[in-house]
Amino acid sequence: MFESGIVSILLIAVVAIIILSVFFSFFPVMLWISALASGVRIGIITLVAMRLRRVTPSRIVNPLIKATKAGLGLNINQLESHFLAGGNVDRVINALIAAQRANIPLEFERAAAIDLAGRDVLQAVQMSVNPRVIETPIVAAVAKDGIEVKVKARVTVRANIDRLVGGAGEETIIARVGEGIVTTVGSSNSHKDVLENPDSISRTVLSKGLDAGTAFEILSIDIADVDVGKNIGAFLQTEQAEADKRIAQAKAEERRAMAVAQEQEMKARVVEMRARVVESESEVPLAMAEALRSGKLGVMDYMNLKNIEADTQMRSSLGKPNENSGNDNKSRD
Repeated sequence: MFESGIVSILLIAVVAIIILSVFFSFFPVMLWISALASGVRIGIITLVAMRLRRVTPSRIVNPLIKATKAGLGLNINQLESHFLAGGNVDRVINALIAAQRANIPLEFERAAAIDLAGRDVLQAVQMSVNPRVIETPIVAAVAKDGIEVKVKARVTVRANIDRLVGGAGEETIIARVGEGIVTTVGSSNSHKDVLENPDSISRTVLSKGLDAGTAFEILSIDIADVDVGKNIGAFLQTEQAEADKRIAQAKAEERRAMAVAQEQEMKARVVEMRARVVESESEVPLAMAEALRSGKLGVMDYMNLKNIEADTQMRSSLGKPNENSGNDNKSRD
């Protein structure tokens, strides 16, 4: 009997624990008591309804307690709707409290929209109070005299809460500042002007309104470092001269090849003309034989022609210098 009584007590205790666990899981009594103690009027049925809507009550009630203590005047429906939309309720409440302390006008709808857009609304409020410095990479630009100038700038920006939704980010600021530096250096007559007055870059770039359409407001642009790079103008001139030289050499080679081809063509034509002369000379005896056979040329005429040829060859030999006599004279000497 005693053992059965102990078993009954244990079963009752286990059942009671299970019932209490189920009860407290659906009825967050401690959270409800904390809310009442903080001055947040919320019913226990409302907390149970949150459980049924798969909303963690602590993620709504705790931020609501902070908002109530800060005097923001928010209700539970606003926080729950933002949570169901996928927002971070605690971060939005912290941003609203920080904006209120810094006298920055920020409404819950605006903060919720910024949070749902994927931006850190608390960081944006902190950046509005404490501006951020963005350091650009080294930007290389070339002045009109052909000298390269390398510039590094620091951009002080402040978050513009009104343009956080749909506004461009830091990459756009860096790109626009780099473009302004290249334009300013490129319009300078000499790189010495840039080295003497580096603040002209910041003044020119700042006057262009580079923060238009971005989520930031540019407060200042400071030139951190200015260095002289390569002589790009001389390098380009050298490359152009080298290219012109290669073009001239190619054209000269082309003309030489054409001249060689023309020379070979003329030699071929000379050989061809000589062949024609030999061919014509070979036809002379045939023509003379035909003339003798046809009676157009007599034997005496032929003999006279041979005598004239012999006389002509003799006179030609007498008109040429005697090579043998020249050799004899050299031997005598």
